[in-house]
Amino acid sequence: MKKVFAIIALMGVFTFGMTQTMSAQDEETVDTAAVEQVDSAAAVEEAEEPEEVAVPEATEEEVGMYKTLKTKFIEGDAGFMAIVAIALIIGLAFCIERIIYLALADVKTDKMLAEVEKALDAKDVEKAKTACRNTRGPIASICYQGLMRLEAGADAVEKSVVAYGAVQASNLEKGCSWITLFIAMAPSLGFLGTVIGMVQAFDAIQTAGDISPTVVAGGMKVALLTTIFGIIVALILQVFYNYILAKIESITAQMEDATISLLDLVAKYNLKK
Repeated sequence: MKKVFAIIALMGVFTFGMTQTMSAQDEETVDTAAVEQVDSAAAVEEAEEPEEVAVPEATEEEVGMYKTLKTKFIEGDAGFMAIVAIALIIGLAFCIERIIYLALADVKTDKMLAEVEKALDAKDVEKAKTACRNTRGPIASICYQGLMRLEAGADAVEKSVVAYGAVQASNLEKGCSWITLFIAMAPSLGFLGTVIGMVQAFDAIQTAGDISPTVVAGGMKVALLTTIFGIIVALILQVFYNYILAKIESITAQMEDATISLLDLVAKYNLKK
């Protein structure tokens, strides 16, 4: 009996131990699965994080660029930098006004001259004048003024065309002197800011009693930034100004060609009278 009880007790101990071992293994399996799930979730989050952060980084770069430009503008002494910016705005306003005016003045007048020639061949001066009135631009105005003096002779027509042509040429160049003013003013303001920055640097040296780079850096930064912005403004306005001059030269050449053509038509008209 004692052996039977001993065997039953040993079997109970082994059974209990195996149960504990299996439960422990099950807990380890559950813990391992939970850890793997957490790791996989973390991996997914890490994989998703760059996509979510990618957009803010680009935004931060854009904002950073804007802030950098704004900071440099302020560091260059906001007073003088504002004057340079105003020079750029006003200069661009004159440039845009001239470009629009020249674009409206640059009109192909071949059709108008053909109508004038046809009307003069038919000895219909009023129809020729109407063709000029219905065409915009300085060339049509010059031709109209010449036709107004047609009955006074070829010499009167030529004098009228030359005089009115000079008026139209001056209208084409109106406002260009202001553009050249701002082209010259912008770098001059930049150089003025340079001198002021150097004065600030020497004042800082005098106040600190030291000539270390840290003391001089502030004034030198103002000097360089104002010069850079002034030169940039002058370059921008110079590009527009050269375009305007090229456009004026083109229209002036068209005016001269049209004037010669009109005088030829007037000469033919007088021969037919």
